[in-house]
Amino acid sequence: MKKKLCMSLALAGMVGFAEAAVVVKPLAYEIDGEAFEGMLIYDDAVSTPRPGLMMVPNWLGVTERSAEKAARAAGEKYVVFMADLYGKAVRPSNSDEAKAAATALRGDRALMRKRAQAAVDALKSQREVALDTDSMAAIGFCFGGGAILELARSGADLKAFVSFHGNLDTPNPDDARQIKAPVLVLHGADDPSVPREQVDGFIAEMKATDVDWQMVSYGNAVHSFTDPYANVPGRNEYHPEVAKRAFQSMNNLLDEVFAAQ
Repeated sequence: MKKKLCMSLALAGMVGFAEAAVVVKPLAYEIDGEAFEGMLIYDDAVSTPRPGLMMVPNWLGVTERSAEKAARAAGEKYVVFMADLYGKAVRPSNSDEAKAAATALRGDRALMRKRAQAAVDALKSQREVALDTDSMAAIGFCFGGGAILELARSGADLKAFVSFHGNLDTPNPDDARQIKAPVLVLHGADDPSVPREQVDGFIAEMKATDVDWQMVSYGNAVHSFTDPYANVPGRNEYHPEVAKRAFQSMNNLLDEVFAAQ
């Protein structure tokens, strides 16, 4: 059943309207017989087909807080599908459980890529809301940002890949030669979870290809700078000004790539 969420005034201000109401609807799918369930998130005041964004949330997976972030990304412009990369039976309830789930999946990048692609396919094939399937991109946050970059390295056929404060390391840097679309990395310059060696490695990885890539490094920002609930000073901390700039950078790129087709 559809669930309409009246978001907080703070969130409403972020997405640009006074009383934001979005539809959040579970979307079930299977991978090799295993049950997965993500969330389809969109403004149902719009009836025309919109571009689709497959979103991988942070390491806590499918949560209401990540649905709020998806609503911010969606606005009136996009349909967002928040992917389930762990499986319906795995719903971390704290950081220890999230770390275990994320670490296991990061240890198997082929499986991570497979599950991310399955989420793209689930978004494309859903029939709940009109979708422009020729205008598809992927975005991710923290753990999800790293997963999105792995999806890009797999050669996924999308228009853009956007990572917000995501991990940048990969076991197979040469796979970057398979990237087919622009990559945008939005990074906190003081992020202790993404050390300088990861940044340098990613830059070297991109320079070895002809990929259209950008990295924006935001001063005075640490990990989770888009998350209003992040409140660990110096480590995981919301930065509203940087968050606003980062989402604008995402929109600028998506406007460009969707208009160019």
